[in-house]
This record gives sequence, C-alpha cells and structure tokens, in this order.
Amino acid sequence: AVRALPGLRTVATGSTPERPARPVAEVVAERVPRELTGLAEFDRVLGGGLVAGQVVLLAGEPGVGKSTLLGAVAHAMALRNETSNVLYVSGEESVEQISVRARRTGAVAPGILLADETDLGALIGHVEAHDPCLLIVDSVQAMASASVEGRAGGMAQVQEVTQVLVRIAKSRRMPLLLIGQSTRENAVAGPRALEHAVDTVLTFEGDKHTSLRMLRAVKNRYGPADEVVCFEQTDEGLREVADPSDLFRGHREVPVAGTAVAVTVEGRRALPAEVQALVAETSSANPRRGVSGLDSARVAMLLAVTERHADIKLDRDVFVATVGGARLTDPACDLAVCLAVTSACQGGAMPADVAVIGEVALSGDIRPVGHLALRVAEAARLGYRRILVPPGSAKRLPRVPPGASLFELEHLGVALERVAFYAGQPTPGSRPRR
Repeated sequence: AVRALPGLRTVATGSTPERPARPVAEVVAERVPRELTGLAEFDRVLGGGLVAGQVVLLAGEPGVGKSTLLGAVAHAMALRNETSNVLYVSGEESVEQISVRARRTGAVAPGILLADETDLGALIGHVEAHDPCLLIVDSVQAMASASVEGRAGGMAQVQEVTQVLVRIAKSRRMPLLLIGQSTRENAVAGPRALEHAVDTVLTFEGDKHTSLRMLRAVKNRYGPADEVVCFEQTDEGLREVADPSDLFRGHREVPVAGTAVAVTVEGRRALPAEVQALVAETSSANPRRGVSGLDSARVAMLLAVTERHADIKLDRDVFVATVGGARLTDPACDLAVCLAVTSACQGGAMPADVAVIGEVALSGDIRPVGHLALRVAEAARLGYRRILVPPGSAKRLPRVPPGASLFELEHLGVALERVAFYAGQPTPGSRPRR
C-alpha cells in the first residue's frame, strides 16, 4: 500500500513482518547444524562440514584436479549416507569417462549416481527423480537453460543456471557443489554475480610440475574465509595432507650452506618452509638472478639490502628457491631469504634447529609480523629450539613454548652476526667472505 503526504512524493507504507526482529545475542547463540562429508580436509576448509542447502563453487585451472577432488567427496559422502544417493552430473564428460577416473581413484561407492547432461531441465529431472543428499555439477559453465537465449557459458546462461540451482538447493535443503572454470589469474571465470550467488567459493591451486595441491577458501558465509588445506596428487588420486610441514622443508642429517627455514602463514595455518639460495661465480657482465616460489621483485630488493648490510658483493649469479613447490608471498619470509643468501656466500650452514621469522625493511630493520604466536608454536612443535624473531616479540606472546628460545633481532646486521655465531666455521671448500 502507498499513501501520499502533502507536499511530498508518494512513499511506500510498511507491512507486518512475518518474523519479528530478535536480539543479536539470541541469534548468535544458535549453532548451525553441519554434516560431515567424510573427507576431513575438505570439511576443515568449509569450517566443519556442509550446511543444509549450502552452495559451494570450486574454481581452478584445467587439469588441477577439481573433478578428482569432488569425486573423492562424493565417495566419502556416499559411504556416510547409506540411505541416500549422491548425484554427480557432468556436462563436460560422459559417464564412461567419469567411471574410468572413479575406478582409478577408488571413488566407486554404490551410492554415487552418474549422469551426463548439458540441459538444465534434464538436470532438474534427475534431482526430482532421485532426491540426492548431495548434488555435484561439473561444470556450471557447461549447463544451459532452454528458457534463456545465448550459448552455454555466456553471461545470461551462467546467471540463469546458477540462480535456478541455488533456489533448488535452498528449497530442498540439499548441499550443492559447483565446478567453475577459472582465468589465468586463478579467478572465477564468468560474471561476478556467480560468486555473489553462492555461499562459499573455493579455489584449487597447484603447479603442474609438483604434486602439491592447495584448497583455499576465499568466501564462506558459514565459516572462515581464509582457511587453507593441502592435498597431494598421486596415481591413485588425491591424498589428504593433514600436516603439510614436511612437504616444504628439506630433510637432511647434516645442515648445508645456503638454506634457512622460514615460518609462513597460509590462511589460519602456520607452515615452516625452507628457502634455498645458491651463489655462483660468473664471467658475465650481467649476473643472473633466478627466483622460484618467491616474488622476484621482492627478492631483488632483499638482495640489495643484504649486500649493503652483510658487507658482501653479489656480482655473481644468485638463485633463490623454495622447497616442494611452495609459493611464499608472506613478508615474514624476508629474513630467511637474507640469511640464506648470506649463508651461501659465506659457506657456513645454519644449524638444523633454527627457524627465522621477520620482515626486512629497506633500512635493514626487522619489522614485526602478524600471527606471531601461531608461527612460534608451530616452529616449536616441529623441534626448532632457536627462533629468530623481530624485536618486542616476547611481550606479544602469552607464553613461550617449552624448550624454545627466542632471539629478538632489531636489525639485519645483528641477525647476520647471530647467524655467523650459530654457523661456526665455513664448510671445507667454500669461498671466503668478500
């Protein structure tokens, strides 16, 4: 109903709400029931399992393993729900192709139903016929609705298909997992409305040359939006990696020069990662700079800072890399890069029980970093007894883990002196400090 006020334009009048407003404390106290899929790391990235009617969009580059991952989720979910089925609908593969991959990866639970459809109406027919406990659609860009003009994957089709599937999932309280294509920057392809329409957006990342795969939550209405879990690609499918620390560290009995262990944070998880550096003589007037797993521009800056404060000349080839395909963008890894390069130049190896945490500024100052307590606790858990940290770290920690010692370093020059004390004499055959 509308009414006109004198001298004012027509405005809408209110109506009686069906549900009255409630105190926020009362609403927050209610827990959202969740259903575990049976795949522990997948449940973790969701925040503890699936919520009834939750719509999850999984994006990733072609060939990274999206279909394999959701096949494993379908298998685990079907084993947990013996009275209901999991419906897997693919618009990109035939049921025979899906079956071959399922047999190879062991995702052959009796409760999994396969269908190959590209028509939205036929997909809805399968849902109505089987009433699944979980619906998986591969992919949303491959589906098309007869009620909308345009090719499959176009903006109008993607929006219509997504809106219809979301309404079906919400009305049936049926969890829905959608696979979406991604761009070169690993962003979800298609209209931005696709990401707004779903409850959760997950990205599946990985280097084709390594077996490591990282599942990252970038949006989650029912849980943390910064959680990260790891999987390892094997011949039998994806293997969950509950403790990925070993993947990013070198394992050796005797420490070697040119290595330093940093403690990075991925999402809500601290991960020790080894940084390796190699400094080699060159006859070229323009020494090479090779970087793998790190930001090349930031490494170039850190090399200049190290050369200034370590009293060394880097007129040689310098290569800096990470272990296990790790990609480190955390500024807290700066100090590890500087120490690894200095160690490679001097030939002295850092002891195996030393971990490094700190951001390095252009002035050489070591700056504080976030999630310090999480980093220190993880380093101590893995046996690192001497931890180099920024100044003031002890005051920021509620407690220092038993057996661990913190060494606060305010400047890179102080850190290099401390590391020289740890490293001792250069290893035989190494080049002297320049």
